[in-house]
Amino acid sequence: MKSKYLLGIAFLVAVTFSCKDGHAVPYYFSCITNNTIAAAEIGEAQLWVDVTDAGESGVLFTFHNDGPEASSITDVYFDDGHLLGISSITGSDGVSFSRPASPPNLPGGNAVDFSATAGFLADSDPPVQKNGVNPGEWLNIYFNLINGATFENVIADIDSGELLRIGIHVQGFAGGGSESFVNATNATAPVPEPATMILIGSGLIGLAALRKKFGK
Repeated sequence: MKSKYLLGIAFLVAVTFSCKDGHAVPYYFSCITNNTIAAAEIGEAQLWVDVTDAGESGVLFTFHNDGPEASSITDVYFDDGHLLGISSITGSDGVSFSRPASPPNLPGGNAVDFSATAGFLADSDPPVQKNGVNPGEWLNIYFNLINGATFENVIADIDSGELLRIGIHVQGFAGGGSESFVNATNATAPVPEPATMILIGSGLIGLAALRKKFGK
């Protein structure tokens, strides 16, 4: 029974780190407008984007709204990088996006010198809040890369904090209003919650126990 328990912990730890090992890197967002503290905190807590190696010179950006607080990603913007152009846009049930976006640049983006690249933007179809990315929903945007560029180039661009930035405009908060967010780099991403740290620590202990038991 103990070995099964430890194996279960080891599996959970593997899942925790599988995104980066499997060529998928998650990024959370930092609010740049801060119109209301509550809305800014909601966005930073439950909105994120997964950047995945799609192969064949392509990269997939999957935008998530984990909820539970009311909010809707209604506009998505990309600022430069090794991207060539949007190839396709898909979403979960209830999400409908198309190109380009209005306004043509991230609202409030001037404060952080964010300038959306022409053609690298999309927004939700009317009614915008309903068709945006609401709690429990997701949006896929697939990009082709410029000749010779790789997934690693894209991740390096994002992590630089300058070469490629991702912006989102969010509406539909319970208190009204809207906020704009720009991705946080891995260096500035939120620290895992205590429960996650406990899980990781327990998993490492479990892995050590397994190594001691079966490594002889």
